[in-house]
Amino acid sequence: MNNIGIYPGTFDPMTNGHMNIVLRSLKIVDKLIIGVADNPNKKPLLSIGDRIDIIKNDILINNISEKKIQIQPVKGLLTDFATSFNAKCIIRGLRVVSDFEYEFQMTGMNFKLNPELETIFLMTSDNNSFISSNLVKEVHNLGGDVSKFVSKNTIKILNNKNS
Repeated sequence: MNNIGIYPGTFDPMTNGHMNIVLRSLKIVDKLIIGVADNPNKKPLLSIGDRIDIIKNDILINNISEKKIQIQPVKGLLTDFATSFNAKCIIRGLRVVSDFEYEFQMTGMNFKLNPELETIFLMTSDNNSFISSNLVKEVHNLGGDVSKFVSKNTIKILNNKNS
């Protein structure tokens, strides 16, 4: 197992779109490290522990082998994190053109920091292109049904946060 990929994100919360990228990533890497960003500047709704628990649960309900996935908090530079796991690539999901603009800049910076680390972009599937964690939180907070966008466990955790 020497083809290791990193899928980083805030995952606040993990959505079906994120899970789609996880499942597709496993077709191109032997092992996927899901790096959960611990960035207080983003002001996440959910604690890093809640976000990791959601991801663990979603991995379980999607019958993904625990041998192929590892979930780790990320502090500091992503390139350093990737190097610490001997990762060959960073995997990023793209939904819309504005995602590409931001990711293009990040890819350039990451390349300057570590030219051995490749970035792979996966376009989201059509049925997930409009889903974002921020929209899920907003719809849920306003009493809307988000069951088409996140797992039941995620809804439970969101309900506990809002109560």
